[in-house]
Amino acid sequence: MADYTFYTNPMSRGQIARWALHEAGADYRQVLVDWTDKPMELMEANPMGKVPTLVHHAKSGDKVVTETAAICTYLAEMHPEAGLLASDDEMAAYLRWLFFAAGPVEQAITSRHLKFEPTEEQQGMAGWGSFERTISTLDDHLAVNDFVCGSRFTMADVYVGSQVDWGLNFGTIPPNEGFVGYAERIQARDAYKAAKAIDNDLISAAKG
Repeated sequence: MADYTFYTNPMSRGQIARWALHEAGADYRQVLVDWTDKPMELMEANPMGKVPTLVHHAKSGDKVVTETAAICTYLAEMHPEAGLLASDDEMAAYLRWLFFAAGPVEQAITSRHLKFEPTEEQQGMAGWGSFERTISTLDDHLAVNDFVCGSRFTMADVYVGSQVDWGLNFGTIPPNEGFVGYAERIQARDAYKAAKAIDNDLISAAKG
């Protein structure tokens, strides 16, 4: 039995979790989820029926992890040998930007895509303030750092990098020099290439 069961769909944030699995060197079995016919095992593990959902078949019993940022963080913790955890000096940046991407960046991009823009008066209540402020803040950081924590790749880059990569591909993040350079660095990683190849093949097969 594989160490993990990975519920996913290639047209989802499951792509992020797959990349994290490959970076961690984790042994996993994938279960492809049809949006219209979700398996009972998924619904039992995650009543939201969302993917990605990860089940870790640990010695002490099955552990369910949902939410993509949490899956990335969990895998880094479970596989310290992969060298993806932050050092003490890196921890502040690691946590700050991981949760910044999971919160304000995700919200800013989604709200823009859905054509909801908070007014100036509403920005104080919105966790991301405004799209421009959020994207500019992330861009400023990546313009002067090779990776989230500086010069070294960590698991935070899987999540932050996926947001930037997706945003550049779909035009929701501007092709600023800092973003483009960062995307090129993460795309050069072997684990990124291996994970993307699997999902791209699954997408091609689904399209016939």
